[in-house]
Amino acid sequence: MTTSLRDLGDSFSRHLRAENRSPGTLRLYLQSVEFFSRWLEANDHEPTLENLTRRRITDWLADLNGINQASTVKTRYRGLHRFCVWLVDEDEIEANPMLNISPPDVKPPPVPVLTDDELEALMRACAGKGFNERRDEAVIRVLLNCGVRVAELCALKVTDIDLTQEMASVMGKGAKVRPIYFSSRTVRALDRYLRIRSGHRWAHLESLFLTQRGPLSTDGARDIIANRGRQAGIEDLHPHRFRHTFAHDFLVNGGQERDLKRLAGWTSDTMLERYGASAADARARAAATRMARGDRV
Repeated sequence: MTTSLRDLGDSFSRHLRAENRSPGTLRLYLQSVEFFSRWLEANDHEPTLENLTRRRITDWLADLNGINQASTVKTRYRGLHRFCVWLVDEDEIEANPMLNISPPDVKPPPVPVLTDDELEALMRACAGKGFNERRDEAVIRVLLNCGVRVAELCALKVTDIDLTQEMASVMGKGAKVRPIYFSSRTVRALDRYLRIRSGHRWAHLESLFLTQRGPLSTDGARDIIANRGRQAGIEDLHPHRFRHTFAHDFLVNGGQERDLKRLAGWTSDTMLERYGASAADARARAAATRMARGDRV
């Protein structure tokens, strides 16, 4: 009697639920079992335990590599690998057939940064003396000037802001508080916003940024950025792109990586390497242009 991978997948699902795994994790892991089973069927193999072999798995991953991004292939790899580990633990198989099969190397895509022309267009999109215009300019300048996460932006309180000292305190990941520092134009934008905010219907609330319904939410901030981006001719603009631009500009202009980690609220070098890649490319290009070695002969 052959053992169906789908039947075992049902048992695997019950195991994951007992471990209190998230619905998203269950879905991704079980997709790997199902997609591998479909691949076996498409290649005239029964989706059974007997066909869960190293050769079949490597062939499946190779086919996936031909039609999917590396990140997708790695997700499928992780799901099937976890399934195989569970099979060994449950004595359904003696050894993990994926042992020593390496996951695909996922290289992060280049981080896009905003150009000066795009930033000027965004400022023009926020031109005006109304509440929304002043709020949106302040939001954009804080994101650009300080590189804060959108959740950190929306969590800011009026009492967190010190315009005299040109700084604020933000609550980052892991409940860690860190200072952020404003440029003079950001201070001016915040000052203008706070003055018009004082007459808002929700002015008594502690949240710094307000909407007609109350405090600005992260989804609301994303909508503001996307809408102002469209007005400025920038498609698919999102708050995190300002964080990319902040890190890029800081390093390109000679800022130290250790200082950037502190300002951005990073605890490891992983994100620093990713965000700093575009700045490193820019510095390398500038150095190559300055040296102009091809013009020396």
